[in-house]
Amino acid sequence: TSGRVNLSTVRDASRRGLSECLRKCPGSKYLDSSYVTLTSNDWGNEFLACQQLVAMMSFLIFKPFPVRALLTVKTVVWDEYLFDPLDLVAEFSLLQELPLLMEVAELEVRKMFPLAPGRLPLHDQQNIIFITRPKLSLMKWIAENVANEKKNSRTKHDVKFSLFFVPRKSVLCEDKLKELGVLDDFEIIEDYDLLLLLFDYDLMSLELELAFRECHLEEDYSSLFYVARSLMILQSIFGTIPKIIYKGNCGKRVADMIVRMRKETSGLDGQMKSQISRLILIDRTVDLVTPVLSQLTYEGLIDEHIGLKCTKFPGELLRQREQESINPNEDSESTIRQTVRLNSSDSLYAEIRDMNFQAVPGVLSRQAKKISAAYAERHDAVSVSQIKQFVTKLPSIQAAKKSLANHTTIAEILKKITDDPVFRDKLQFEQEMVATVDIDKINPYIEELLATSQPITKSLVSNGLKPKLFEFYCKEILQAYGYEYLPTLINLEKVGLLTTQQPKSFSAIRKALRLLVDDVNEQQPTDISFAYSGYAPLSVRLAQYLTEDRMSWKGVEEVLKMIPGEFNEITQHTLGGLSEKGIEKNDTTLVFFIGGCTYAEVAALRFLSKQEEGNDFIIATTKLLNGSSLLETLIDDMSKADAKPI
Repeated sequence: TSGRVNLSTVRDASRRGLSECLRKCPGSKYLDSSYVTLTSNDWGNEFLACQQLVAMMSFLIFKPFPVRALLTVKTVVWDEYLFDPLDLVAEFSLLQELPLLMEVAELEVRKMFPLAPGRLPLHDQQNIIFITRPKLSLMKWIAENVANEKKNSRTKHDVKFSLFFVPRKSVLCEDKLKELGVLDDFEIIEDYDLLLLLFDYDLMSLELELAFRECHLEEDYSSLFYVARSLMILQSIFGTIPKIIYKGNCGKRVADMIVRMRKETSGLDGQMKSQISRLILIDRTVDLVTPVLSQLTYEGLIDEHIGLKCTKFPGELLRQREQESINPNEDSESTIRQTVRLNSSDSLYAEIRDMNFQAVPGVLSRQAKKISAAYAERHDAVSVSQIKQFVTKLPSIQAAKKSLANHTTIAEILKKITDDPVFRDKLQFEQEMVATVDIDKINPYIEELLATSQPITKSLVSNGLKPKLFEFYCKEILQAYGYEYLPTLINLEKVGLLTTQQPKSFSAIRKALRLLVDDVNEQQPTDISFAYSGYAPLSVRLAQYLTEDRMSWKGVEEVLKMIPGEFNEITQHTLGGLSEKGIEKNDTTLVFFIGGCTYAEVAALRFLSKQEEGNDFIIATTKLLNGSSLLETLIDDMSKADAKPI
């Protein structure tokens, strides 16, 4: 890890939490860890690899502690949505390599199944663990699984069930299980407090996909409790954060929760010196323009047009290049199932991920020349010591070559997308919208999309439309796509994505905060606007103004009043607190996006971290998202059923 605050301790805490959950389940027993080894004949299947997760979790977590590891024979049934988040905790790819080094006679988990309706696949285990989100729709599936297992068991007491909710138990879910007649069949019903997932050394996410919808459409603020709870955990690890600054109504709610939680715990986290100088809470409604614009960073384009699931890139897209280097007669099944983890452990990706895509080809070209030169050194190796030195370097050279091949393939895919006239037209339209060019007129680009029934995911998000223009677009959408989208339009209006407000306020905000920057240097940027080729994300600009002042948003209070939501700051007293002088020497800011953030915003904050020595940013969010994924959460079920996504 790099950076001043070591966030890997957050992942370690999640691992210990999972191990503690499994320790409580029926059937646990201990074996001497010196005899614990692994074998498996089917590691190709990623989900089968997950079977080994629980089996070796205690061994991996408690490896530094001598003598004993926890082993049990169990079947685990996972809510399939949790697979990728738990992969970040358990590192399944490392588990897949362990069988090559070890042999084992007894595993903790013999079977692993995704949660599904009906009955479980055949298995011979008597201890079944369910790990799921607290969703009512999933309780029916669990009840069906339990009922079928009881029906097929030899005696009433043959099978023992345990249930863990992630991240918290739900009374409603327990009531549903009671209604379905299976609540009393569980030996254990507890929660696994899995909250912040470590995406990278400076990036964490709760991965609450519906947080924005729940807070701003359904007025369900349970996700805000998870935000506050996760921040309390961070403070227990890194010390009390001296200052909390918030912008937006959800930010205020979270700040109030933190204050109340600290009073309830008597401020026990205040006894250590804080490693984080300040916390900035930003409600997504403060800046709804940024997430619906086209991201132009390498990582942002990947997420928006290909998809990243908890830093995983779909390996099947790299299959063609891989198959070119293997025997056509060989089984390529493992290649098909391959996934690639994209994070800072890949040095090339760490270099290019936050760049504007226009600057990426040049870096790839230089890397190719560097690798070619490294291979050429073998011709100069004459003596035994020189040959040995080259052989020592060879694994890292080969790894760099594979990484270059992967990113060259990805860059080629993105190049086709960004060169497409459709992408270019959309980008031009977006830039005109943020510049409020002819916004009061019917836009020909939108008319063209409506006439050809093409998706218009981002086309109606602007600074606010005049009532007549608003009605015109709504009418055209319903005629082009169908009246099943009426609830979705109502949702967009309710959360503020489609409004009839006048554009004057945004124009004033844009000018005051320099959101539009001319002559952006995309190769060697000097401003955060590089992430959107001329548009500076409002959310990041606010963080920049705050950290440059080092104290508060002095000088921009009037602008903040034009932006939706309350703003204020709270000072938390701590025994080991930082003085202002101390903050200047060790300045780490945690920016928490409530409602989600984009990879382009992350890139902009990382850019700020590099600009000034000693000014680090840590980023946390309820969800890594893009414009499409944000709007998809606002489409009601009736829209999803029969219509193309808007």
